[in-house]
Amino acid sequence: MTRTEAIPAAVWRLAVVLAFGGVMAGLDTSVVNVGLDVTGRDLDASLASVQWVQSGYLLALAAALPVCGWISRRVGAGRLWLWSLAAFTGTSALCALAPGIGWLIAFRVLQGVAGGLLVPSGMTVLGQAAGPGRMGRVVATTSVPAILAPAVGPVVGALLISEPSWHWLFLVNVPAGVLGLVVGLRTVPRGGTTGAGRLDGPGLALVAVVLPLLTYAITEAAASRTLLAPSVAPPLAGGVPPLLAFVRRSLRSAAPLLDLRLFRNRGYAAASFEVLFNGAALFGGLIVMPLYFQLQRRAGIVETGLLLTAFSLGAAATFPVAGRLADRHGGGIVTLAVLVVTTLSTVALALSPADVDVVTVELLMVARGIGLALSGMPAVSAAFATVSARQLPDATSQITILSRVGGAIGGAVFVVILTGALPAGVAAAFRLTFWSLTAATLAALGAPPGSCANSAGRH
Repeated sequence: MTRTEAIPAAVWRLAVVLAFGGVMAGLDTSVVNVGLDVTGRDLDASLASVQWVQSGYLLALAAALPVCGWISRRVGAGRLWLWSLAAFTGTSALCALAPGIGWLIAFRVLQGVAGGLLVPSGMTVLGQAAGPGRMGRVVATTSVPAILAPAVGPVVGALLISEPSWHWLFLVNVPAGVLGLVVGLRTVPRGGTTGAGRLDGPGLALVAVVLPLLTYAITEAAASRTLLAPSVAPPLAGGVPPLLAFVRRSLRSAAPLLDLRLFRNRGYAAASFEVLFNGAALFGGLIVMPLYFQLQRRAGIVETGLLLTAFSLGAAATFPVAGRLADRHGGGIVTLAVLVVTTLSTVALALSPADVDVVTVELLMVARGIGLALSGMPAVSAAFATVSARQLPDATSQITILSRVGGAIGGAVFVVILTGALPAGVAAAFRLTFWSLTAATLAALGAPPGSCANSAGRH
């Protein structure tokens, strides 16, 4: 057993300020979705065009993530966080003022770039301030509002759409962003530079091609309900070769855009594996569960958002506990609890009859939130505990990318499974999808727990 280190009050104050970025980015992943139809009608745009308001944001976010580590080393993580928050706030206002669909998509792309830099730079600032022995508790506690934000997003979006207009989907970010900047300028340490060297331009070009193409391929696969659709093959074929080239370059370059050599550390690689599949189970579940409530239980948008808060409340209540366990014992000790809680709750959803009462469903959602919180936080803490301060910007970028990619892949695959099984009946389709969620959860637990735990405990 390792004695936990006390966390200074200054670190907690810093963590609260940095939580602004997580809340804003979390809300923006879901609050806009409920307003796409209204936005399209108001701007006289087709659904095919208006969906790029969200897709463009996600693609830009994915493309911006890899460069975050280099910029953090170049200008300081705190300074980058402040710049990103200012850019996110400004582009939110521009989105609200967009005169047409083309301008709105363009501003959302810029907002996605800012969002892609905002979260990992904030994690780097926290990691540098807290240190590995306190990272789990600090990140766990400050992740609570960020975890709640995507589930609250549909409710907020529905309320904004039902009364004012789609412009408020973006204007809602402005006061929060301004407040975060005012406090952040006085609180957030700018961070020192650590000799970033020259930017790996070819590596950036490769990853800027890879992530959007593969993300787009996954999006098209989900939209067309098959991985064999004509719209899937071109981006998939275009994304794989540069992916292989990027990996080769990263392993051979003295100053790569992302230091993939970190994966030679067994503890880091195992924890990253868990983060990838935990992202699939977590974010994929956040896509499936709204569909379950709307298609199976005939819930409206606001009711669906309220029902989803049970999952987030379970995760939020457990995150601080998971962080303390990760700091004191490492990631491996919670594996058995994760296996029991998450698997049993997901299997129970798979076996539930179509008319199961809502209280039972909500209790199972709370249990899934508890299980996935216990799984995700120790994995992230274990990954960060295996790297040096010099490697932390790379690690935070990579962990964020893996979580997002896992969520994108998981969401797309689960939607493909669900829609493919719908001809057999809604209840049967969701039963099969919940079994798939169970498989993703078990895959997240497939990394050798001892390697994570031991690595976390040594640093």
